[in-house]
Amino acid sequence: MIGVFGGSFDPVHHGHLIVGQVASEALRLDALRFVPAREQPFKVGQHRSSADHRAAMLSLALAGSAGFVVDRGELERPAPSYTVHTLEALARQEPGIPLVLLLGADAAAELSSWYQAERIPELARVVVFARPGSPVPVSPGIAQVIEVPALDISATEIRRRVGRKQSIRYWVPDPVAEYIARHRLYLDPE
Repeated sequence: MIGVFGGSFDPVHHGHLIVGQVASEALRLDALRFVPAREQPFKVGQHRSSADHRAAMLSLALAGSAGFVVDRGELERPAPSYTVHTLEALARQEPGIPLVLLLGADAAAELSSWYQAERIPELARVVVFARPGSPVPVSPGIAQVIEVPALDISATEIRRRVGRKQSIRYWVPDPVAEYIARHRLYLDPE
C-alpha cells in the first residue's frame, strides 16, 4: 500500500514529517510519497518559494528515511495541481497497488470542492489525520481517521520567523534551515 501526502511544503517542517511517520506506521504503508504541488488551486499565486526549492527542501528532509520519497509528478505537469490527476498517474505507474490519500482535517473539510472530488475515493482510500484546532469533517468519502500528535507548527509561522530574522531551528530539519538561509528564502515579509 502506497501513501500519498501532498501539499505546498513551503517549507516542509517537523509537523509534516511526524504526520508522515505516524500515518506510515498506523496504516502499515509500504511507501509514502510526499507530493509537492506545482501550484495548489486554492493557493494560486501564494506559494512563497518555487516548486524546485520546495522539492529540494523535501529531498533534504526525507534523506535517509526508509520508504519516504519525493514524488515530482505534479511538478512535471502544468499548473494547477489536481489531486485526481496525481492519483491517476500513480495508479498507472503502480497498477494493482492500493493507494491511500492522506489529508489533514482542514484539507478534508474542502474536499467536496476539489476538482473531480467524486473520483478521488474511487482512486484512493481517503484517510484524514486530526490536527490541532481543525475538527474532522463527516463525509462518506473519508474511509478512516487517524490521530497524530498535537504539534502546532505551520509553514506560515516558519516563513514569518524567517522574515523577522528569528531562528527556525527545531521547527524544520537542520538541512532545510540551512537551505533556506543559503538561498535567502522567505526574507520578504508576508
